[in-house]
Amino acid sequence: MNPFVQFVKDLSGKIGGGLSSLNQNDPSNMAYLRNLEREMKNEDTLDLPFDDLSITVFDLETTGFYPYNGDQILSIGAVKVKGNQMVDSQTFYTLVGTEAEPSQEIASLTGITREMIEDAPPLRDALKSFFEYVKADLLVAHHANHEKQFMNHATWIALRKRFQHRIVDTAFLTKILHNQQGLTTLDECCDHYGIDIKKRHHALYDSLATAELWVVCIKDLKKEGYSNLNEIYARIATME
Repeated sequence: MNPFVQFVKDLSGKIGGGLSSLNQNDPSNMAYLRNLEREMKNEDTLDLPFDDLSITVFDLETTGFYPYNGDQILSIGAVKVKGNQMVDSQTFYTLVGTEAEPSQEIASLTGITREMIEDAPPLRDALKSFFEYVKADLLVAHHANHEKQFMNHATWIALRKRFQHRIVDTAFLTKILHNQQGLTTLDECCDHYGIDIKKRHHALYDSLATAELWVVCIKDLKKEGYSNLNEIYARIATME
């Protein structure tokens, strides 16, 4: 059985467990974030061979699409991949406490209701826990502009820090491999590769599906002669 599929099955019913967090009263928190920035500046991941990459695939569920117009993060999910292997002992998931009321449409889409986020960690604490989990990893998301905009805004609002992590978009990979087929959405890409998304629009399960998409695309790209992300970006720059 595909290890990603097996892991998703094993994960059912265990979403809430294992979330590590930073002590919100610990004065070393901001020093930790500053050290993290230095680590990221000292490591250039674009030239690393795919097999040596350590990445965190993540997904956000939000109240809408426009963080600068008041939309907010409702949940964060993530999973780690080293080379072409998911680290199945490490996942991350948290709801995020927010004053924004999820619309009926968003609640129906994500399953997240007002009652569910009333006792959730505030954005500041959720982000600290997320960055502790990610450390200096390269971040990966599908149609990553959504995640990047929200993380840029949220990190500044909650932590007064600039969002430093590079995010690679899996849509770049599928564009190189399947440009003529017009694969765009996560659903279309996963359907093409036979990847099952157990709970669509759940941040952790969307992250798991995106992680599997990353792995299969990287395998195909290596067959096409690509060896690192610099080569991916160079190819994307020449595509219309």
